[in-house]
Amino acid sequence: MTTMTTTAPFALIPPARAASPLLVEVPHAGLDIPPEVRGELAIGDDQLLRDSDIYVDRLCAEAPQLGATLLVARVARCVVDLNRDPADGLHPLTPLGAPAFAPPILPRPHGVVWTVSTAGEPILRVPFTPDLVERRVARYHAPYHATLRRELERLRATFGFAVLLAAHSMPSWGVDPRTGARIPRADVVPGSQARTCAADAVIDAIDEHFRALGYSVAHDAPYRGGYSTQTYGRPAEGWHAVQLELSRALYVDERTCEVRAEGFERTRLSLGALIERLGALRL
Repeated sequence: MTTMTTTAPFALIPPARAASPLLVEVPHAGLDIPPEVRGELAIGDDQLLRDSDIYVDRLCAEAPQLGATLLVARVARCVVDLNRDPADGLHPLTPLGAPAFAPPILPRPHGVVWTVSTAGEPILRVPFTPDLVERRVARYHAPYHATLRRELERLRATFGFAVLLAAHSMPSWGVDPRTGARIPRADVVPGSQARTCAADAVIDAIDEHFRALGYSVAHDAPYRGGYSTQTYGRPAEGWHAVQLELSRALYVDERTCEVRAEGFERTRLSLGALIERLGALRL
């Protein structure tokens, strides 16, 4: 049976030692489906896990011991996608000055509310409506981002700047849309919206760190960053945000989703060292 919960949809964990200006967020590793949403979804445990950023919460669990603030979503990505604009996939905005009307509902498969799994299977048992989207955004998306914004404001007030590391995972291969051929991906993909949402010192530190450890790195390919980098990546205002995608092949068997112990430990230690490095930056 798919995981259910009555706990909070996210957890905010403060630093356990002298604080740094770094906030690590993990928006897609949650597996909980709140009771009030359970009847609206049809998704099995295996697909739920595959649609998550598998075990990234475990990879980042020691961030508070390294001085960073950690924000981890508990609610599953198929309930609400916290790295999407809250209006993504709902309907276009009514043009200014035009008569008020309800535009046609054109749900996207993976908007802020998912209608299908990554395997292409329908996961909504109920009609996709504005009320459904707005209810989930209000319950889960809005409080998560209110907390994220508040913490970034607090860090900026304390240190003069804040760094957001949005931690994700990705399949180790993609598909060429023209040919359907499988395309191998780099081990690490920093998404910085073409270096516009963080200072060069932050982006270069991530690049240098992973290359020095022997990882392959490709910037913005295929992920440039989502809602968090677009919203909080404001280097001119003292907010620096980078989305970090880690290849799942580094630490799990992608066929079975089982942890590869040696690879997991190496990835965890590499990520921990990056968290310490970013926390020591002075911008």
